[in-house]
Amino acid sequence: MMTLRSRNRGPDPTIAIIGVGFAGIGAAVKLRRAGYRRITLFDRATGPGGTWWHNTYVGAEVDTPSVLYSFSWMPWNWSRTHVRQAELQQYLSAVVDAYDLRKDCRFGVDIQSVIWDEDACEYSIISGGEEIMRARYVVSGVGLLSDPNIPNLPGLSSFEGTMFHSAQWNHDVDLTGKRVAIVGSGSTATQLVPALKGVAKQVTMFSREPNWIVPKRARDYTPRERLALESPVAQRIVRLKTLFQRDRAQFGAALWRPGSRQNRAAEAGARQYLESSLEGHPDLIEAVTPRHPYGGKRPVISDTYFQALLSDNVKLVSRAVAEVTENGVIDAAGDHHEVDVLIMSTGFKAEFLSTLEVIGSEGKSLHDYWDGDDRAFLGLMVPEFPNFFIMYGPNTNGGTIVSNLELQASFVSSTIRHAERCRAKFVEVRGWAADIYDVVVQRMLAGTAFQYEHNYYRSDSGRIATQWPDGVISYGVLTKVLRSPFLRYATGTRRSPVVTATQPAPREGDH
Repeated sequence: MMTLRSRNRGPDPTIAIIGVGFAGIGAAVKLRRAGYRRITLFDRATGPGGTWWHNTYVGAEVDTPSVLYSFSWMPWNWSRTHVRQAELQQYLSAVVDAYDLRKDCRFGVDIQSVIWDEDACEYSIISGGEEIMRARYVVSGVGLLSDPNIPNLPGLSSFEGTMFHSAQWNHDVDLTGKRVAIVGSGSTATQLVPALKGVAKQVTMFSREPNWIVPKRARDYTPRERLALESPVAQRIVRLKTLFQRDRAQFGAALWRPGSRQNRAAEAGARQYLESSLEGHPDLIEAVTPRHPYGGKRPVISDTYFQALLSDNVKLVSRAVAEVTENGVIDAAGDHHEVDVLIMSTGFKAEFLSTLEVIGSEGKSLHDYWDGDDRAFLGLMVPEFPNFFIMYGPNTNGGTIVSNLELQASFVSSTIRHAERCRAKFVEVRGWAADIYDVVVQRMLAGTAFQYEHNYYRSDSGRIATQWPDGVISYGVLTKVLRSPFLRYATGTRRSPVVTATQPAPREGDH
């Protein structure tokens, strides 16, 4: 077990963390390092891992290099440049055990809502319609893409074969010799097609709109490389070099801005990769060439998808599914395709906290407050929702996710520590600060390919709600400098006077 430095300055506040994936685990470790012990982590799954616990479909693999898709403070001797699901799940489980978090985890518990008690200045945690805990602080680690999206296709209930979502993989179904239909053309679908072509009799992929695809260049590490990466120093050097290269391309949103040198180069590289991979197949090239600018939809990273499309038992239908019948599907052109298994690779509901109801001050619902236009200060805090933090919140998607999550975990830990040192009963972001921040971020996003209408980046109002336009460095700087006076620390009710670090209020007890 790793040694944790204790910096506790008085009684521990109770802290609830919802979700035991990268976000929840990262927040818990940071809080434990700050000296807090009364931490409880909840997850509806029966083990740690978050999305990597649920997504066990064949071929599941990360798109980000393994050295970046891991915590900087816990390097790992990865077997591959891009880790597969089973090894990543093993890593996250090892992190939980290394920091002695398992005893604080309550698995198999589906948190339905958290309700702010104005008088007690704490949250009531609700599961199964009953209160199961009270906590002074709540950290949401449920993520953005965690609630599977299953389209309500006409006739879906009449299908007599087997149907499931890729994030709810049915391992009891033997796909050997079956006619398998995959609905979708995103990252998961492009991993499924190569993985299933050697198993299924026929793989038919329904693609409403193609994505730009770039090579991943994934491979196993050589024994010599693995030996070198046993050194934390060597791994840190590789990590920082890779991070800097990514940040340089994304600086000022250049990579995502059509017409910029970086965007033109990225699109040209993707086009060359497509045409060289499918040389001699003009119809297929036309079918998979996007009509949107690079970055308009999430680029897909794959070494094997184009090659799989050339297989005799793989068929690409460049049309959406219009209807499901008892024994197949009908595409938008009216053609019927007989299938035995229907796999929905249709992504997730692109709604923040879609599985969690949050009630803040004066009984306000967070979803009502957003009204379909999700936004948050640094993606972390929303006015009038005190002592509540969102990991992987609005406008934090993109770039290097785990690095962003580390920065967010540090912000959460530092903010709670400051509130406790100030003897404040609650902390919240000031409304004007959140408004200014949102205006600045939206100006940074103006003119980017993210504004393309057919993606999950946009809220109901058309505002880009999910994406962070720049790199990790700029986001990290903001999480360090945008604190006081942007946050309000108070001693009791929301009408109580503000507390500053230089003028602490008398201690009113703990709960």
